[in-house]
Amino acid sequence: MAKKRNLPAVQQAPTLEPADLRILESAKKRMENIGWAMEGLNQLGRSIDKQVARLSEGQQKQLKQISYNVLQKVVSSNLKSMDPDKKNPANLNTAYQAMASLSGAIGGAFGFIAFAGDMALTTKLMMRSIMDIARSEGEDLRELDTQLACLQVFALGGKSKHDDNLDTGYYALRMSIRSALRGVANPLAKAIGQIAGRFSVQVTEKFAAQAVPVIGAFGGAAINTAFITHFQNMAEAHFSVRRLERKYGMEAVEAAYHKIGDEPLEE
Repeated sequence: MAKKRNLPAVQQAPTLEPADLRILESAKKRMENIGWAMEGLNQLGRSIDKQVARLSEGQQKQLKQISYNVLQKVVSSNLKSMDPDKKNPANLNTAYQAMASLSGAIGGAFGFIAFAGDMALTTKLMMRSIMDIARSEGEDLRELDTQLACLQVFALGGKSKHDDNLDTGYYALRMSIRSALRGVANPLAKAIGQIAGRFSVQVTEKFAAQAVPVIGAFGGAAINTAFITHFQNMAEAHFSVRRLERKYGMEAVEAAYHKIGDEPLEE
């Protein structure tokens, strides 16, 4: 009589604690909705669409190139002046917002001529803020995985009217980028190419919004503040999810993420 074989026990994914589930719920809400910070751009609606339609093919290519160029430099340039081992770094979100606002005021006053410079400075400030947030959530800025995660924030645009034909799901986006980087010799350069395509959509909208006649310097400052605040929110959500993944494993956190909204959270 054949002996019964003992099958290995199926390990169940750990269940998130109620407090961590609430953190995950908050993160999902922030990442999958554009929030007040970008609503200002959407309020301009038709004016932005008209300005985008007026852009020549050459201008659109320029804006895409600007997006790619600034993303190429922001990680390495910020790493040179940041201490990866700094404990409990201060939250400098407001300071970064103020600096981005000033840059936007100058860019808004001088139009396309100043836009590339404004975009370079604003994106550097945004990345520095994103890296600050990553570090505060326990990430090691020297790790390639952390640097890639920082770049991913620029692809987290939330769900707006311009995302109708894009798969903007958080985990779907991460999987798409991860798949594209598999086996690549220079993943950082490849990631920049992948993310710049999505980021350039928002850069084009930003440029078009600043080109609306009533915007000017004051509007340029407001748009930059909205822009950096939006990506700070995305970063805070993204890196809180990654912190939970280090605690419970990615599979458990992703499963809980997809259940949010389908069933009430535990108290």
